[in-house]
Amino acid sequence: MIQKLFLRISVFFLIPFLLFGTQKEKKAYELIYQDIQILKQQVLDLDKKIGLHQEELQTIKRMISEISDLVRSFQNQQVSMQEDQKKIPAQYQILQEKLDAITVQISRFSEDLIALKNTSIPLLQQAEQTEGTGENQGEIAEPPPDEEAGEEPPIEEKKEEQKSPLPPNLSPQEIYNMAYADYLKGNFSLAIDGFKIYLDNFAQSPFADNALYWIGECHFSQKEYEEAISRYNQLILDYPLGDKVPAAYLHKGISLMELDRKEEALSVFKLMVSKYPLEEETKIAQEKIKELIQK
Repeated sequence: MIQKLFLRISVFFLIPFLLFGTQKEKKAYELIYQDIQILKQQVLDLDKKIGLHQEELQTIKRMISEISDLVRSFQNQQVSMQEDQKKIPAQYQILQEKLDAITVQISRFSEDLIALKNTSIPLLQQAEQTEGTGENQGEIAEPPPDEEAGEEPPIEEKKEEQKSPLPPNLSPQEIYNMAYADYLKGNFSLAIDGFKIYLDNFAQSPFADNALYWIGECHFSQKEYEEAISRYNQLILDYPLGDKVPAAYLHKGISLMELDRKEEALSVFKLMVSKYPLEEETKIAQEKIKELIQK
């Protein structure tokens, strides 16, 4: 009996402990389950963030790809521009050659016209004189009014008389080339005569300003500075757009320096620098200005 009672008492006291242990295990499972759910939620949040970051990465990759395309396109354009720039001198040279050829053709055409004009005018005058002689046959010849009055012939006639005779069987270009060859050889007197013949007979030629310039250079080379200045002034006044004008200004200023007319030379050089700042002769003019100021 005592043993049975003891067992009952033991069972009575053990049951609460067993129930408490079961409840404790149940709470542990619930906590673990809650932690698992929280972890799952965190994993889901991480997945969402990873998805967003992946989208951003894709966007960045697209932007990088677009930038790379732009860079490549820019590089290709730059290469193309460099190639085009390399072609520009050749194209410019071609255009310059064509322009020179056209200029030569125009010059020859102009010279041919002038030569034709110089040939036709004497023939026309001769025909008029012949016609006038036929009309006045049987009449008493009267002296010309200029001879009666003792007046000088008109200026134009005087100019024609002062013209240098045109050498036969020579084209204008040949006359010019012969005069220039004499200049290069140092035969300045012959060169002056040749260029004067060219100017007297082909004053409207595109090379007329050059001929006048070389006459000035012939005088300059012979230290005939006053005559050289006179020719340079004539060139500047008669052919202000000629390509020899800057050189004429420069050598005019140097001629004035040689004649010790420093103030005039300084004015010429300053005028040249202001009018032709980009010409090669202007650099020499600037050096001459410094030289004159330092004196």
